[in-house]
Parts: sequence; structure tokens; C-alpha cells
Amino acid sequence: MSSGLVWLTILVLSVFVGIEVISKVSSTLHTPLMSGANAIHGVILIGAVLVAGSATSTPVLVLALIAVLLAAINISGGFVVTDRMLRMFVRRRPELPGPGQETGTATGTATGTTPGSPTGRDPR
Repeated sequence: MSSGLVWLTILVLSVFVGIEVISKVSSTLHTPLMSGANAIHGVILIGAVLVAGSATSTPVLVLALIAVLLAAINISGGFVVTDRMLRMFVRRRPELPGPGQETGTATGTATGTTPGSPTGRDPR
């Protein structure tokens, strides 16, 4: 068996295992999972920068720079998605009434008028 076929088999099997593992994670645990993935991609970015710095040929340098670019895009996108997911768990504060508004009135304003009545006065 050639080494290319072995690497392809490992890649395909790891994709299937990854899909199975990620699909079993509950939705509340996806945020920590994304944060962990961002940390791993930070290590990948450092490795790609090191390879680009020690490249001896043009094809290796081009591949390393592509790896740096893709890792940086993946890290920044991961942080954006993680931030959006974390904002879903933040409790929103109830809005405070603005100036001139009272709390506890069912209809009308503090002056006793009813919105929509022709005279602006409460017909009761």
C-alpha cells in the first residue's frame, strides 16, 4: 500500500470520527468546544509561521503562507462565532421607562387621555 493511500485513509477515517463526535455534543457545550478549537488553531498558526520562516524552496513558502492565511481567517472567524454564541446566554435588562412615561398605566398617558380618541380625552 502506498503512503499516499495510507494518508488518504487516515484523513477519511478522521473526518468520519470528527463528524460523529461533534454531532453528539449538546448545544450548550458548543461554545467551549469552539474556544478549544480556537486555541488549537493558534498552535497551527504558530507552526505555519515557523515553517514559512524556515522555508528553503518557493513551493514550501507558498504553501506555508497559504496555511498562515487560512489559520488566521479560521481563528478570527471562530472568535466571532464564539462571541455571538456567548451573547445568546446574556440576560437582557428590562427597559426603563423614558422621561414623561409612567409605569403601571394600562392605557393612555399620565394626563388621562386615550390614544386614538378624537378629543384626546378619556370618554369615560
